[in-house]
Amino acid sequence: MLSPAVSLPKEQRRLLRLYSGLDGQRRDSLLAFAQFLWQQQEQEGAQAPADASVPSLPEDIPRPQEESVVAAMRRLTKTFPMIDRDALLDRATSLMTAHMLQGQPAAEVIDELEVLFREHYEIYLQKNEK
Repeated sequence: MLSPAVSLPKEQRRLLRLYSGLDGQRRDSLLAFAQFLWQQQEQEGAQAPADASVPSLPEDIPRPQEESVVAAMRRLTKTFPMIDRDALLDRATSLMTAHMLQGQPAAEVIDELEVLFREHYEIYLQKNEK
């Protein structure tokens, strides 16, 4: 995989060992989740501060009939760009893990993710009420 001359930090070596131990479907899930986190980070860096005096409204992005959990996370982060992602990251990660590693059906996880995002949107609205 990598040349023995390449010296990686400990965390990267651990991630490679974990990745190598996964089957194909789980490797794909891990890559998709890593891509989601990377995109989230990119979006956070590109976002201009919104006018705090007027709460933002969610985007109207309908849920497709067939959707993966990772695609749902992308859709929901685009639907609710005003939400502090750090506040919901732990719960969202737990839900994605339940799907990827414990086999919880995607539709159930997506339903829970939608509730989670809506709850955090309500918190956002309460904070921005005048």
